[in-house]
Amino acid sequence: MRWVTTNYHPDPSHRPFLERLEHQKAKGLKVSVAVLSDRESVKFFGVHLARRGVQPVWLEIDNQSELGQRLDLYSVDPSYYTALEAASINHFSVGKRLLSFGILGWLFFFLLPLLPSKLISARNANRRMSALFKEQALRGGSIPPGQKRAGVVFTSLDEGLKNIVLRFVSERDVTRFNFSIDVPGLVLRPMEEAEDFGDMRDVNLVDLVSWTTEQPRCTTGRKGSCEGDPLNLVVVGNRDLVRQSFGARWDDAEAINWTTSLKTAKAFLLDSAYRYSPVSPLFVQGRIQDLALQRARASINERVHLRLWRTSLKFQGSSVWIGQVSRDIGVRFTLKTWNLTTHRIDPDVDESRDYVVDSLADGGRLSKLALIPGCDAANSQNPRKNLTGDPYFTDGDRALLMLCANGGEAEILQYKTLVAAAQR
Repeated sequence: MRWVTTNYHPDPSHRPFLERLEHQKAKGLKVSVAVLSDRESVKFFGVHLARRGVQPVWLEIDNQSELGQRLDLYSVDPSYYTALEAASINHFSVGKRLLSFGILGWLFFFLLPLLPSKLISARNANRRMSALFKEQALRGGSIPPGQKRAGVVFTSLDEGLKNIVLRFVSERDVTRFNFSIDVPGLVLRPMEEAEDFGDMRDVNLVDLVSWTTEQPRCTTGRKGSCEGDPLNLVVVGNRDLVRQSFGARWDDAEAINWTTSLKTAKAFLLDSAYRYSPVSPLFVQGRIQDLALQRARASINERVHLRLWRTSLKFQGSSVWIGQVSRDIGVRFTLKTWNLTTHRIDPDVDESRDYVVDSLADGGRLSKLALIPGCDAANSQNPRKNLTGDPYFTDGDRALLMLCANGGEAEILQYKTLVAAAQR
């Protein structure tokens, strides 16, 4: 039957993602959100939506307010797909599959008598698919008071962490919900537990500034004997807030294993994109990075990558991280790596630091910002070099970034004023 017909067997009753629902309440609205993984999407809808760049988001809305509430789908994803559009791009097309074989299509000539059956069953499967997508999609329009609504919104594909904004409009006001949802599938390096850091120490602003100036100027290799890229960031915020603040514009970097290494090699050979490509390990005081994020371009050889190490400090109850950011601008030959190639970084590492600052400020995620001396200046005429021999120059300042959950303008703190306060 597989040879004769087009097989389509969705199972919309398969809903393990409901166990991961995250809930928020505000102004009489209760909203629950879950993001389907690739495997869950295949089981639920019967087709590989992720291969077409489509990701279903399950929403449950309970309107207990006194007014009708309309969900602005554009806020969920400006590039969202309608139900029939998502179904259409996943439809079975026997003709396209045959044409994709080109001249090798003649090898299937003996199966030509089966073609009418395949075409008819594909047409029937496509009808069922469109009906299923339409049935499971979240119905639009205003949600009357006292009513509930649930269904799927078809969004663009994101892996690792998906940031979702839900904007509800009523006659009187606008209500917003912000979700940051972990999507199963990426292979990420596990975070070390808090107890691994020993006693956590809560510091005030003056002590935090002093600590920032005293940290090592650079990352190192595994043995700690050679300097790598400069440690040009200090970030204040708990892990969830860090991922939320960067997540809208930055992607997680997967851990290095055989699967991700093969993906990286494929992207390198084809000069294609790999949004979640691993970053090489760097070390601070003998510890590998706890969190790695990146902003990728169309080629794996071009990206901004950020590494963060959690410290034993807390500021006003929030974790303190020290970090390194630089920009890959190409590939070059080297004898210092096992594969004889390495990414070439932009030597102006201060630009990468400022890019992070601007990215967070533009998203309204910065409450305070200060530039603190710490990684030692090096000019372009006499640059320092990282582990793979790439030169870089810097003004020697670290950006101290205090994150916030809500949008606003960042307060600029002056280092000299903070030092004067410490002396008093």
